[in-house]
Amino acid sequence: MKIARAIRDLVESFEKLPGIGPKTAQRMTFYLLHVPQKDLESFSKSLINLKKNTKICSLCFNISETDPCPICSDPSRDKGKICLLEQPLDILAIEKGCFYKGVYHVLGGVIDPLNNIGPEELHIYDLLPRLKSGKINELIIATNPTIEGEATAMYILNLVKKYKDLKISRIGRGLPTGAALEYADELTLSKSFEGRREY
Repeated sequence: MKIARAIRDLVESFEKLPGIGPKTAQRMTFYLLHVPQKDLESFSKSLINLKKNTKICSLCFNISETDPCPICSDPSRDKGKICLLEQPLDILAIEKGCFYKGVYHVLGGVIDPLNNIGPEELHIYDLLPRLKSGKINELIIATNPTIEGEATAMYILNLVKKYKDLKISRIGRGLPTGAALEYADELTLSKSFEGRREY
């Protein structure tokens, strides 16, 4: 059966999204055919503005409407404590719990040689000037407990262990191995922070 080009194009666009297979892409496309035009236009405007109205924080590499982001510019945050994360989405998971009052540093991924992602493709080296300032007293490494996350954590540990006055900790094992931070509940994340250990 020949499918209208507009439908085929949208199905193909949805298939490019993570976790969306051909059947789900088709269901989403045909669902949108029944949505009122006004809602579709609002949806498309949100997509168009997604990159136009967001900035990457020059300090922590979080995604925000401002640079620096609200967390980095908040005077009540503990600027001596940096939590190192893989993605900005991980910040949302931690902030939901309201238990961490420090600042962040987002790597933008993990070292993954199979996908040609080395340390140079991440924001690893952007962390070093923050540590050299002498204002940071603890670095909490909170990469996901995956093989790549652990390898990235070890790489960073080797880079930063020369800072003798810096306490380096790793979030505890409240998270199951292979799980991602974005799917953890607040209690599990809270316990992971409480159970962090010093490297």
